[in-house]
Amino acid sequence: MDECPGCVPASRLPSIDRLMQRPVNAALVAEHGHTLVVGEARALLAALRERALSGELSDAGLQPEQLDQRLAERVARRLAPAMRAVLNLTGTVIHTNLGRALLADAAQQHLLAMMAGPNNLEYDLHSGGRGDRDELVEELLCTLTGAEAATVVNNNAAAVLLTIGALAAARPGRSEVIVSRGELVEIGGAFRMPDVMAAAGAMLVEVGTTNRTHPGDYERAIGERTALLMKVHTSNYAVQGFTAAVDESELARIAHGHGLPVATDLGSGALVDLRAFGLPQEPTPQQKLAAGCDIVTFSGDKLLGGPQAGLIVGTREAVGRIRKFPMKRALRMSKLPLAALEATLRLYLRPERLAQDLPTLRLLTRPVEAIRASAQNLHLALALALSPRYEVSVVELQGQIGSGSLPVDRLPSAGLAIAPTLAGKKGLGAALDRLATALRALPLPVIGRVADDRLLLDLRCLEDDAAFRGQLPALKELLA
Repeated sequence: MDECPGCVPASRLPSIDRLMQRPVNAALVAEHGHTLVVGEARALLAALRERALSGELSDAGLQPEQLDQRLAERVARRLAPAMRAVLNLTGTVIHTNLGRALLADAAQQHLLAMMAGPNNLEYDLHSGGRGDRDELVEELLCTLTGAEAATVVNNNAAAVLLTIGALAAARPGRSEVIVSRGELVEIGGAFRMPDVMAAAGAMLVEVGTTNRTHPGDYERAIGERTALLMKVHTSNYAVQGFTAAVDESELARIAHGHGLPVATDLGSGALVDLRAFGLPQEPTPQQKLAAGCDIVTFSGDKLLGGPQAGLIVGTREAVGRIRKFPMKRALRMSKLPLAALEATLRLYLRPERLAQDLPTLRLLTRPVEAIRASAQNLHLALALALSPRYEVSVVELQGQIGSGSLPVDRLPSAGLAIAPTLAGKKGLGAALDRLATALRALPLPVIGRVADDRLLLDLRCLEDDAAFRGQLPALKELLA
């Protein structure tokens, strides 16, 4: 291979000791410790050695100041968290991939207070003996839903799995669970109801058809091996047209007539009537319990607006069986989400303040006029930052609640549409990709959506314009 002009051999690389003797790197060691800094120094020199052996390392790359800077950058990257805050400008309020519900201030404060020292997670302050962590939220859940008893697990998939396992699979000779074919849903992550049945050790019995199921279908399917009748709220899709379904009150009548329990999975599980806030109706646990369901399961981090959790409410007998099921301990909630859940549930004791105190509900009910005003305020600044490659306009948009909640309904919104001006038809996609990549590379990444040859920034979830405006110089530099 010909000698590379300006390239340096690997023998010119400094030793670890020499690199660490420099004052700036000694300061790094004092701040972060010997193990981390020296480990990153070794990795840096190994990478430079490979470049030198391939004839790609110039003398400029070995300047002491540049080596110091690159080492500091490596240390900073190594310590940077993988989970980061982002600006959700997708138009989906409860975004599964962006962390779902935002925790209320009260929940954040209570969580931090409980994590800062010991707490009574499983300690009864009245008796001085061992306590049950479920008791921290059970009374609240019973008050809010009207249930006789309640328990919680780490997510709603676990709640469904545990319910089926305890009420069906745990009964020798009676392990069949009857479900309408139209309710054999699949949600995110390939969570399929038939697979959950199998994992729980139950036998699925399908009744009816995809679009129509009648009371007689359940009646005919009940036999000696039947353990449970179950309904699943089809929260992430809608079947329209020639349809028929059996509601919980009728299903409870059928089940109880045969001495069987009935369970329903609501998925999102709103704790209040959303119509009172000008939003589409979503079934509530209160309604399903009043209809006669023995068990209702729902999520904590969707419409409820709290942390990830699976909430199980129902009769004392049914919840008692679930609590005693061996799988319960493996699926129990840890102290972090439990503290956040308790604080979130307490917000519902003051329903008149809920639209102010609960971020999910506050964002869902944010007036379109306020969102449009935000778009108009940011329009000129963003246009200047992106000119001349892109043009920006204020647009009316349609958002959605998200996380499988009310999939057909849309939320009127507003935002900013960004379209490339200098790209031809073939370069349009590349120009939009470059912009989306630059937005994600900001210190506080901005996540929008691409539609109709434009990048759309729905501002419903942007309550602080300054958080976006302050990053525009960095965005302009990234696109330069």
